[in-house]
Amino acid sequence: MAGHSQFKNIMHRKGAQDAKRSKIFSKLSREITMAAKLGGADIGSNARLRLAISTARAQSMPKDNIERAIQKASGGDAENYDELRYEGYGPGGVGIIVEALTDNRNRTASDVRTIFSKAGGNMGESGSVSFMFDRVGEIVFKADVTDADTMFEAALEAGAAEVESDEDGHAVYTDPADLHAVASALSDALKAEPESAKLIFKPKEPTALDKEGAEKLMKLLDALEDNDDVQTVFGAYDIPADVLASLEG
Repeated sequence: MAGHSQFKNIMHRKGAQDAKRSKIFSKLSREITMAAKLGGADIGSNARLRLAISTARAQSMPKDNIERAIQKASGGDAENYDELRYEGYGPGGVGIIVEALTDNRNRTASDVRTIFSKAGGNMGESGSVSFMFDRVGEIVFKADVTDADTMFEAALEAGAAEVESDEDGHAVYTDPADLHAVASALSDALKAEPESAKLIFKPKEPTALDKEGAEKLMKLLDALEDNDDVQTVFGAYDIPADVLASLEG
């Protein structure tokens, strides 16, 4: 097992996302509704719904909001969302994958393409950047849940593939098929719920960025995440510690 500096970048992005809590709630609601519609409202048999609810709770989403999102699916009045994936290149040639839930494919494709273009990037064909990433499960815990050694041992026992721990938190990575089992085992072992547990695209060889490149990329990522139809954004980038400190300063 080994860590990777991308986790620091993930925490930097999370800080920016915390400032957009109402929009985050809307996206979480959409994911809960979609999960319930596809797999049913029983969290015992619907792993995707269980993880979506766990993530929503970690983001302090009110219980009433969660219940309304589930009821929306079972009530038959939920929009018909399509799950879409877009790939493209950002400033500096950084590979980017965008996941969306939309009720209008044409609108979302046009919006995403425009965002890429305005930020100095360009949207590519399917498969144009996915080779830069591995599809893995990611489970994130707060730093105060336990220490790094205990997390490492618990993750190893639970069947995880990789762990990254620092002062910002713990990120545990798994094979996609093991995500639900590892998340459940860790929750039981640590007596704590993860902040998030989901499938992600993890960059194989992140592109290191200087301050100018990082600032341009952040503008692109912010614009993508601000789009109502976009659920998640993944980038094959790495911001060195000194550059990250200058951005946060």
